Amino acid sequence: MAQNLSQRSAADEGRITAYVVLSCIVAASGGILFGYDIGISGGVSATNSFLERFFPDVYRKMQNDTHVNNYCKFNSEVLTSFTSSLYIAGLFASLFASRVTDRHGRRASMIIGGLFFLVGSAIGGAAMNVYMLIVARILLGIGIGFTNQSIPLYLSEMSPPKYRGALTGGFDICVSFGILVANLVNYGTQKIVAGWGWRLSLSLAALPASLLLVGAVFLPETPTNIILRRGDLKEARRVLEKVRGTTDVDRELDDLAETVSKASKAVEEEHPFRRIFRRAYRPQLAMAIFLPFFQQVTGINAVNFYAPVMFRTIGQKQSASLMSAVITRCISLSCTLVASLLIVDRLGRRKLFVSGGVVMVVSHVFLGSLLAAELHDHGSVSKGVAYTILLLLCVFVGGYGWSWGPLAWLVTSEIFPLEIRSAGQSIQVAVNFLSTFAVAQSVLEMLCNMKAGVFFFFSGWVFVMTVFVFFLLPETKGVPLDKMTSVWKRHWYWKRFMGGVGDSEEKTEELNVM
Repeated sequence: MAQNLSQRSAADEGRITAYVVLSCIVAASGGILFGYDIGISGGVSATNSFLERFFPDVYRKMQNDTHVNNYCKFNSEVLTSFTSSLYIAGLFASLFASRVTDRHGRRASMIIGGLFFLVGSAIGGAAMNVYMLIVARILLGIGIGFTNQSIPLYLSEMSPPKYRGALTGGFDICVSFGILVANLVNYGTQKIVAGWGWRLSLSLAALPASLLLVGAVFLPETPTNIILRRGDLKEARRVLEKVRGTTDVDRELDDLAETVSKASKAVEEEHPFRRIFRRAYRPQLAMAIFLPFFQQVTGINAVNFYAPVMFRTIGQKQSASLMSAVITRCISLSCTLVASLLIVDRLGRRKLFVSGGVVMVVSHVFLGSLLAAELHDHGSVSKGVAYTILLLLCVFVGGYGWSWGPLAWLVTSEIFPLEIRSAGQSIQVAVNFLSTFAVAQSVLEMLCNMKAGVFFFFSGWVFVMTVFVFFLLPETKGVPLDKMTSVWKRHWYWKRFMGGVGDSEEKTEELNVM
């Protein structure tokens, strides 16, 4: 951690206030949109009435064809397109959202995202054919592209450095909570005998969208964005005093004004999407690409999207498979809560990344070995084996929940200097969506062809990413956003891109980046 730096800033950051907590809770609630969609799509994909109406080939495989390989029952290009189409739309939307976020503020992007998500949920609930489902998914994707680009920025800029991990981690807490709610909704609606429960599942996505829309209207803009867009130091001071709980904000306000001035000049000289490819920003760009990519090749969204499908693959009935998905999500949410609220700002980011990686590697290896030994091409597994598989999945999602789940979003929201911050976040979200699309589009095909080997595939990636973090990710705990460049200038590898430590003040700061 940056010992001297964090100690020096402690007097300037004030205290944690109800105002900043409430603002961050309202903004972070936008993560429920993302989480609800992840959970709901996988749940309805395992529901008989939904499959029978939109994907009859898959339904027939499940009901009638006992000769179909267990690992291939859900392998359908149309079914995977239903899940993955959202992420291509989100990819392009997140890149466009950068301009909106910079020019009109973080709140504007949240409101736009909420509107698109609201319309998409209405069309999805009323869908009469696959094409309406895909249109709904595209609109949902545009909405999530805007919210995922703007919300982490808002949270990192509003949070005091000392509590940034906890407050920014609220986004992933809400994502996990959204997935849990979706799993519970799916479990309840599948009991509707008339077979229209899936419509209710898809339509209820309008609720979190409405909450975000109403909440975002009343949110304050961040002091950084107020200065950046309007140059209104008086208003920035007013907001800063409220979020810090003190009138002694002169030093922080001066630092923000200086940072914004330098960033504005940099933007005038060169567009942020060009500037970010400069050598001096290579460390941040690398993290914006690799962290979201690695987050997806943990295999987490293979579980999030298709957990009910996987549980049905091993022989569970519809109701039991949905309840198993609820159990795994409860474990994940609990671990995310502990990591984000209690330990990330104490232990730091790196320790949680590495420990979570070790847990995920071990659970993947055991899962793959157990499935290879017990689940054959035909038939099902015993209850004991099914419960063991559920236990191992709980261990896996727990390890993810305290590490790569919240931290990949947290770290990428706090490492960018202001002049490339919005562009960097857009790239991070775009890579996240592209990687998610690739996983969602291919995982059922991989399960069909690789069978249990798919878990060894993911374990290999988790090993690689754990080594990557250990050697190449510096600790960012407690470092003010406007001083974050110092972390990279002190790192054993990245300092060669940064040109060393630039000023005398930074030379005296003791940064332990490993």
